[in-house]
Amino acid sequence: MGVRHINPEGLHRSPAFSQAVVVEQPAKTIYIGGQNGVDADGAVVGPTVGEQARQAFRNLATILESEGASLANIVHWTIAVVDGHTFEEGVAAFQEVWNRADPPPAITVHVVAGLGPGFLVEIDAVAVV
Repeated sequence: MGVRHINPEGLHRSPAFSQAVVVEQPAKTIYIGGQNGVDADGAVVGPTVGEQARQAFRNLATILESEGASLANIVHWTIAVVDGHTFEEGVAAFQEVWNRADPPPAITVHVVAGLGPGFLVEIDAVAVV
């Protein structure tokens, strides 16, 4: 697959994210809309960022699996967290689902004034297969 995770010299290197991801050949690209901590019935799964992030990651995995892909195919996340809530629990949830042997995706995190009713976190993603 023609995907390269780059961390050029002169930029901070982190085990949690890549500075950029380059796709060098035509490939199937999956753009995943924002996933919240809701179950298959649309119910919010819990009152914490951690619980909601775990569900959002499960939702992302379900979408990817339906297309023959996995979380390892994600090249970019955008994560929104409601102001006043720390994302430390969300980072812990990410570490539970991400295989450290895979190159980490590029990540953007936003602190927002609000999301839908009861939502504390929303994660969208781009995957390349």
